[in-house]
Amino acid sequence: MKNLLCLFAFILTLPLFAQEKPNIVIMMVDNLGWGELGCYGGGELRGAPTPQLDKLAEEGILLQNFNVEPQCTPTRSAFMTGRRPIRSGTTKVVWGMLYGMVNWEITMAELMSDAGYSTGMFGKWHIGDVQGRFPTDQGFDEWYGVANTTDESEYSSQFQYESEASTQPMIVEATKGEYPKDVKPYNVKSRRTIDSELNERAIEFMKQSAESNKPFFAFIPYTQPHLPTLPHPDFDGKTGNGHYADVLAEIDFRAGQILNTIDELNIKDNTVVIWMSDNGPEYFYPWHGTAGPWKGNYFTAWEGSLRAPCLMRWPGKIPAGSVSNEIVHVVDLLPTLGKIAGYDVPNDRIVDGVNQLDFLTGKQKKSNREGFIVYNNDDIYGYKWRNWKMHLVELENMNSEPRPLNVPRVYNLITDPKEEYNMAEEATWVLPVMFKKIVTFQQTLAEEPPIQLGTPDPYKPQR
Repeated sequence: MKNLLCLFAFILTLPLFAQEKPNIVIMMVDNLGWGELGCYGGGELRGAPTPQLDKLAEEGILLQNFNVEPQCTPTRSAFMTGRRPIRSGTTKVVWGMLYGMVNWEITMAELMSDAGYSTGMFGKWHIGDVQGRFPTDQGFDEWYGVANTTDESEYSSQFQYESEASTQPMIVEATKGEYPKDVKPYNVKSRRTIDSELNERAIEFMKQSAESNKPFFAFIPYTQPHLPTLPHPDFDGKTGNGHYADVLAEIDFRAGQILNTIDELNIKDNTVVIWMSDNGPEYFYPWHGTAGPWKGNYFTAWEGSLRAPCLMRWPGKIPAGSVSNEIVHVVDLLPTLGKIAGYDVPNDRIVDGVNQLDFLTGKQKKSNREGFIVYNNDDIYGYKWRNWKMHLVELENMNSEPRPLNVPRVYNLITDPKEEYNMAEEATWVLPVMFKKIVTFQQTLAEEPPIQLGTPDPYKPQR
């Protein structure tokens, strides 16, 4: 009888084991446009098939209307906090001054850690490069990568570079609470190999975490295809279609390495995978990319800047082969992953993200978001709502001068994906709809005053 009771007790615990927290793996590439991957209409048309990522799309959901911020720092801040960058003082890419997230901000990594996850980051941070603002100060157990942007890899080989006057960008490593240690210079040579190193570190982290039976959060923000778009030596010339195509092939291969590791560890069914880009495509020749049917490049408010590729897989939860044109914003990832990982969204501050889990898992057809205000730097550039886009500032590309518009321009993204034909006179009715939403958002900034760029730590909100 005693043995039967023990067996019965064991059977009762089986559902608990089946419901253990899933691992979460997020791969973020740097400035890959909507139109580059095969599953988004690119692939071979862009000089390189992307079979690994195309397969990932088939195994989960492909978001056709996933939206980010116009620049690197704002998107990464929005991703980490679930808050629009205007709130966090992280609205722009800057040089030579204090920037990044103050310690008062609560990051996804901190929430994951509090929920019992091992947390590792392998790649580009770009939301703080001083003590107290590194990844290992804000929730990550370990980090290997670069603090800022890949532009810096070009410094030491540029015209009349002076090491005494400038800084030598470094690839670093750190553990939680530790000041990062220099590993080697980040230059054009190491720029070619860094993404392979990120994968090596990430794979080792995943293996160690799996062996310990502890759920893990692996964040892998790659440096490719940010300029200079130079492939790993193993991929140089591989496609015969130039460096950009070679890098596209490498990007697909790197994703495949992570996905294959998940398979080898037998954790596929209990691992959420998200693959995404932080911004629209590069603008500068010869590193320029494409946003497919959408107009524009990063640093603008055009659709090609805001709409980026995003794939998600969670076997048995997210229906395989799903495709949606519903609006999702990068801030939505923090509350959505909270429902999966078991952490609560902070309630002592305004969080702009909305929980999209029921939408992603097919329990509802519609997203919980209809639109969002469009900021570029600290300025309101317009509003995106359903299939409508209103522009308040004209900025053709990142080298142009912004010009405030006396009369807003309105585009319909279904009939006019290139945003060429102003419909303001034909659809005047949408103007008050979107202006009301802008006013509502601005009221929240009065309720909780934004943190200003350059604010030092410690920070306490002014309320």
